[in-house]
Amino acid sequence: MPAPRAIGAIELSSIGIGYQVQDEMLKAASVELLIARTICSGKYLIIVGGSVSDVEAAVQTGLSGADEAIIDHLAIPNVHESLFPALGQSVTLDPEDAGALGVVETFSGVSVLAAADTAAKAARIKLFRIHVAMALGGKGLCLMTGTVADVRAGVQAAAVEVRRRGLLVSEIVIPRPSRELLAEYL
Repeated sequence: MPAPRAIGAIELSSIGIGYQVQDEMLKAASVELLIARTICSGKYLIIVGGSVSDVEAAVQTGLSGADEAIIDHLAIPNVHESLFPALGQSVTLDPEDAGALGVVETFSGVSVLAAADTAAKAARIKLFRIHVAMALGGKGLCLMTGTVADVRAGVQAAAVEVRRRGLLVSEIVIPRPSRELLAEYL
């Protein structure tokens, strides 16, 4: 399957409905299942990637079968390519590249994907971690680095997107983080 050009996600309040919706999404379109799992606090998260039309078809199919169990959802066409390695937690920072630290925290796992995509498109930042919901009480967390100006621009753009959804917890810029703070990622 070629590299995904779009990403779609549905967060549900029911685990059983989550399994059903996941099955329907995978049967409706040729998408790659990126994440499908139970998350805190008794919810279910599905994230798929693929072509724009396939992702949109899968998300629409999933929404049509989820009724009142839908907590949050999205489909991002032409997603920034840096989302995939950051979501897969496979980014290692070169100590030379580690600059200011930007943190965006959201109330849902889905909304952090919108935040990360917006930040990556708005500024010259490096996304190095997108953490969705597991061991976070259902929240989302996005970490980025770059120059202070770029990180501020990325965090601000991401915060505007998430605030629009009513799901922003925090937006933080640390201009000169200690190396110990970033040690896990170096």
